Amino acid sequence: MDEARARDILGAAGLPPAAELIALGENAVFRTGELVVKVGRDAALAPELLERAEREVALAGWLAGAGVPAVRPAEEHARSVLGHPVTLWERLPDAVRSAVPADLAPLLRRVHALGAPDGFSLPRRELLGGVERWLRLAGDAIDPEDAAYLRERRDGFAARAAALTPRLAPGPIHGDALPRNVHVGADGPVLVDLETFSFDLREHDLVVLALSRDRYGLDADAYDAFTAAYGWDVRTWEGCSVLRGARETASCAWVAQHAPSNPAALAEFRRRVASLREGDPEVRWYPF
Repeated sequence: MDEARARDILGAAGLPPAAELIALGENAVFRTGELVVKVGRDAALAPELLERAEREVALAGWLAGAGVPAVRPAEEHARSVLGHPVTLWERLPDAVRSAVPADLAPLLRRVHALGAPDGFSLPRRELLGGVERWLRLAGDAIDPEDAAYLRERRDGFAARAAALTPRLAPGPIHGDALPRNVHVGADGPVLVDLETFSFDLREHDLVVLALSRDRYGLDADAYDAFTAAYGWDVRTWEGCSVLRGARETASCAWVAQHAPSNPAALAEFRRRVASLREGDPEVRWYPF
């Protein structure tokens, strides 16, 4: 989905098509007045996206009732507009600073202390579930051998992940636990981007920053501050490498979908696949 299509959807939803674009990735995210609007991809390509958007809105209400600082919906239900999910959110006050890993840890501890929600169910964390769709979107822009390699990795890590014995009790998780998904306002840190919330191994949330330390240049001291604030370092768990491998596989495929129209994405995709093929766990990857 490009920006022009997303703006058409805004207009069809009765929202200002000239709203400020603040992010364009898995969703197009706009700011207008006191609202933030998320426009999802075409549900004809991925029917689960409408269900996911509706669940994200319900989830935000549940977190509010549980006292977890998180973004709040401006409407009780997701909309379907021209086949795309559209959700409206209350605009947060301006950030006072950028979030750091230590801001994330207390929020995760609060989420990880919750039981299952009432009134709706959370899915498993299908970390590898989007791989096929992303590779199909990449088409012939990527080497077919690379696509086959990622499919083989997906299948292998999916089987290994299913056999893991967790250290922590399974339960609600954020699913994409990164500082970029924390907004630090005058009242403190708030969780945002709730669409990957799941009910699964809580270790999923902790492996994210372990991978960031090794692959994306996260400072070791910042990582140590995170583990100190959370109270445990997931790298001491024997299953860490399995969840890390699954996440790396998914991250490669996610970048691939942008390769047909973006040379930088293609270059990053090739960098990532090459490092996996070579078995080098510390080749630097760049956020995209």
